[in-house]
Amino acid sequence: MPDIKDITRENWILGAFPEWGTWLNEEIDNTEVKPGTFAMWWIGCTGVWVKTENDTNLAVDLWFGNGKRTQKKKYMDEYHQMANMTGGRLTQPNLRAAPVVYDPFAVTKVDAVLATHYHNDHIDPFFAAAVLKNCKPDVPFIGPKESVKKWLSYGVPEERCKVVKPGDVLHIGDSEITVLDSFDRTCLVTADGDIRHTCLDNLDDKAVNYL
Repeated sequence: MPDIKDITRENWILGAFPEWGTWLNEEIDNTEVKPGTFAMWWIGCTGVWVKTENDTNLAVDLWFGNGKRTQKKKYMDEYHQMANMTGGRLTQPNLRAAPVVYDPFAVTKVDAVLATHYHNDHIDPFFAAAVLKNCKPDVPFIGPKESVKKWLSYGVPEERCKVVKPGDVLHIGDSEITVLDSFDRTCLVTADGDIRHTCLDNLDDKAVNYL
């Protein structure tokens, strides 16, 4: 039994987080997919994990971070995408609502890491770091141009990154992935400066969908 004199905030975080420990990691690793089918797990928020009958594992839009953590900042940044999209200025309460159900640092196998776009709730430095440390040395990081730029900023080697655009077709293990165009207007209006009076025509560099 723990002695409360030795309990710290760090003890609590390490003892209680991630909330599911490695339960879901083990389930994914141990699942045998029946021929002619595939298995899919929701990893929280927009993240999904796909596993095929031949043990091809695809991780799409995994995110292990969090949203707002304090009410102390009253206003969004001047050109924040939500400010651009809605015209609002007060910080929106976009707190992470889904628990972290997968331990990124316990990943044992993945064949490709994919991101649909580069917003922080669709691309994750923790999972990238764990994949580079734990998995085979040729796992690709796949996404549109802006997603790849973000992976490179994290330190993912350039040779591990692959930029895709609508119309591309990829083969990962026994899976064929077709890259489709996106209609994510929030991503379209994500910018570092004033976009008023600007024709925004670079969405293919920012966001894609996958089939």
